[in-house]
Amino acid sequence: MSAKSIERLIGFFLLLLASFTQAQNVETNYPNKPIRIIIPQSSGSATDTLIRLIAPKLTEQLGQPLILENKLGAGGIIGADYVAKSAPDGYTLLIGATSWITIAPHVYSKLSYDAQKDLAPVSIFAVGQNVLAVAATSPSMNVKDLVASMKINPNSLNMASAGIGSTSHLAGEMLTSMANVSAVHVPYKGAGPSVMSLLSGESQWVFTPMQGPIALIRSGRLRALAVGGNVRSAILPDVPTVKEAGIEGYEMKNWYGLLAPAGTPKAIIDKLNAAIVKVVSTPEIKEQFYAQGSEPTSNSPQEFSQFIREETERMSKVVKKAGIKIE
Repeated sequence: MSAKSIERLIGFFLLLLASFTQAQNVETNYPNKPIRIIIPQSSGSATDTLIRLIAPKLTEQLGQPLILENKLGAGGIIGADYVAKSAPDGYTLLIGATSWITIAPHVYSKLSYDAQKDLAPVSIFAVGQNVLAVAATSPSMNVKDLVASMKINPNSLNMASAGIGSTSHLAGEMLTSMANVSAVHVPYKGAGPSVMSLLSGESQWVFTPMQGPIALIRSGRLRALAVGGNVRSAILPDVPTVKEAGIEGYEMKNWYGLLAPAGTPKAIIDKLNAAIVKVVSTPEIKEQFYAQGSEPTSNSPQEFSQFIREETERMSKVVKKAGIKIE
């Protein structure tokens, strides 16, 4: 080997070592600037509310401010797509939830990102209940009454949702499908408007994340008929599950988690994971989450990835049975 070739080889290895050292320094010093967190839903939504509750404590753990940005559109997929295409450096993160991570792949014919390939799971931070609610003036006092009304007069009642392909849409479609009844689906731009439609009389029932209607339920303006989980909610202990109300096998809950662009270094993912695990285990956050009808929880990136795979498969069956498709 010539002296010139040896010099080139040495130069190559020195460049490789420098790149490796630089990468190590970036990961070791992370974060050294503010972190953007994209929230694909509107202000006041369950997703927005929960991340804003833990953001101050995450800031304490990470030592850098969090910039929370609501990037709306297409049931969450615009925000998810934005993060999927962002630099994998840990400074642009996504709040993921059932709708745009595990439902969207089956609802949209063409999706510009693959949640399982283009996003790196960090950790779940909350699991929440859906609640089936009607106006306080509704003649339906329980699920059986509501189902009976839809059987007697098919498509006579409007079912509100936060949008086509949203969790509330799927929760409602599951109910009508399993009860063998029909309703007119009325999609709104977010959970808030869908809940308020009950008060105006535009819609007669909604299945929605509990955070939205809980204050109206407590004030007596709305009536909770059931919750969608397999166990009752500690927030509404007197409200039965849909299964208890007579629809065997029903279960639809919401989850909320943090994801990064695929390719984000493992050291950064692990640092973010450790921060979430610590924050959601604090008594203060537990109390605040329970007050919102959600349960604080966490898992490892590997466990979160497996959870997403399993939920995506489960949602595939639900979407197919409901016949939901967006071109």
